[in-house]
Formats: sequence, structure tokens, C-alpha cells
Amino acid sequence: MITIKEVTTRKTLKKFVDFQNILYKDSPYYVPGLRMDEINTLRKDKNTAFEYCDTIFFLAYQNEVIVGRIGVILSHKSNEKWGQRNARFTHFDFIDDFEVSKALMDSAEAWAKIRNLEKLHGPLGFTDMDHQGMLVEGFEEQDMMITIYNYPYYIDHMTKLGYEKDADWVEYQVTLPSAPVEKITRVSALVKRRYDLRLIEFTNKKEIMPWAKPVFQLLNEAYSPLYGSVLLSDKQIDDYVKTNFGFVNPDFIKIVVDRDDQLVGFAITMPSLSKSVQKSRGRLLPFGFIPILRAIKKNDILDLYLIAVKPELQGLGINAIMIESLAESARNYGI
Repeated sequence: MITIKEVTTRKTLKKFVDFQNILYKDSPYYVPGLRMDEINTLRKDKNTAFEYCDTIFFLAYQNEVIVGRIGVILSHKSNEKWGQRNARFTHFDFIDDFEVSKALMDSAEAWAKIRNLEKLHGPLGFTDMDHQGMLVEGFEEQDMMITIYNYPYYIDHMTKLGYEKDADWVEYQVTLPSAPVEKITRVSALVKRRYDLRLIEFTNKKEIMPWAKPVFQLLNEAYSPLYGSVLLSDKQIDDYVKTNFGFVNPDFIKIVVDRDDQLVGFAITMPSLSKSVQKSRGRLLPFGFIPILRAIKKNDILDLYLIAVKPELQGLGINAIMIESLAESARNYGI
């Protein structure tokens, strides 16, 4: 017998967040998110996305044991932008029991139908900064902290539930060359000269902060056509600046500006935190931050988080400027 209960208290919200870590405790590929960030994302008093979103979160119980979870987001901003009447499902995790996944999805669909919505799609978050997507292949690859890992059986459940794939998101792993690539160096130099651009690099976090807000404003502009994207509000940008720039390594942040020092492109990369977050199980305290700090300073993998170029300048080779510099920084670190 499966019982579905709505998450209504801080205590059950923590259980909602922790369920995934329990489900994947034996997986060598799964990487948890930072637990406090995960909780704050789902709290009305912490996440400003609740200003334009209605939500509900469910837990599935079997013999009083939690066996699954699902969240539903009605993003009014997204529906207005895309001309849709959709709800988003999120944080959909379950044991390999179709009765569980069906009971959860039935509850999500019922909530959406009451609000006269036409479709349920996901997994999607409040914004592009949240965990999104469902893994359909590559189940024996190391997860990233910013991506979703799930067991292969999820796909069978989704098919049985009547859902089909709507878009492909692809993750690539690139082996860095041991020396500069002539073509990238040549394109980088040509683009700098032709469009009067220059690269800005940083030596400390203090130098980065004046660029943090312009970076997210350009992100809004460049990512606008992407699947399911919504514009980040000024409040959200302020929040993301506070929460996301604490762990950055200045050597792996690259900015490109024009002759007037206006931002035209950026790349944000970080030494991989996957293994260190696995060790800490997503908890910074009491000592979880120590392996994370070590990973930032010494690593052999670099994760590309965000890269963007001003829409009217896309396709001109500006990305080569950033890639050339990132590759050089990576080689200096032995990545």
C-alpha cells in the first residue's frame, strides 16, 4: 500500500531533500547537491522564485518508510513567456516499484489538472540554475554536482507512465591537449583584433565581484531562447551572486569586453567538486568544507558551469578567446 503525503513542515522538507541521498547511497556515480542549498531552494522564505511560482511537494510512503518523492512547479513567468499552460515536475525520485512512481505522478498530474493546466514536463527547476533533466544514457559516468544522476530504471517507468522525450541535453568530456591548439590561438587573436576585444583575467575574488551582476544579466540575454528558460529577476541575481561566487577559483573565470569595457562574453568553470562532495555527502559542516577547499586548489578535472556570448556577437569566434585562456590555466594546474 502506497500512501502519498504533502510536504508541509520544515522537518518533512528535510526528509524530502535527504531521500535522494538515501536512494543513491551505494552509487559510485551519484553526486549530492549541497544540502543547505537544496533545502533553501525549496523554501518560500529563501527562494525568490516563489514570487511567481506555485508549488507542491509530495512524499510516497510504504509501510511508513519513504520510498519516493516528487515536486510540482507552476511557473507563471515561464508559461507567460512560452505561451503555455504547463506545470513542471521536479525532484522525481523513487525505488524500482511502478506502484510508487505511478502514485507520485498521479498526484502531480491531479494537482496540475485542478489548475486547468495542459501538460506536465520535466524534470525542470524554478530556473536554469536548478538541477534539470533525466539521464537516459551514460549511467556509468561520474555525475557532476550541477547535473542529475538517476538509475536506468527511471526510463522504463517514464515510458510506462506515458511520457516521452521532448529535448536532448548532452554532456561532453574533453581531454585537454598538452600544448596550445594552433587553430584556437589563431582564431582568438583574429577575433580580438577584428572586433577590438580584450580578455580580463582575475587574481582574487574581490576583482570578480563587480562583474558578477553583469555576468548574470548577460546570462539572461544569451540563454533566453533555451528550452524552458525564464529570466532571472534582480533579486534572484543578487541571491545567485551571494551563493555561487563563494567557491570560485579566480584562475578559471574568464571575461571578454569590448573597446568600451562592456561585457560581451564570459566563461565560469571550476575544478570538479564531485568527489569532494561525495565524501562530505553534501554537508559543509562540521568538516565537509575541507575536501571542497582542497578540490578547488588541486584537481585534475575542470567543470564548465556557464559560458555565454552576447546574442548579436554569437558565431564570430569569441568563445575561442575564453577557451584558449581556460586551456592555458588548466594546463598550469595539471588538469
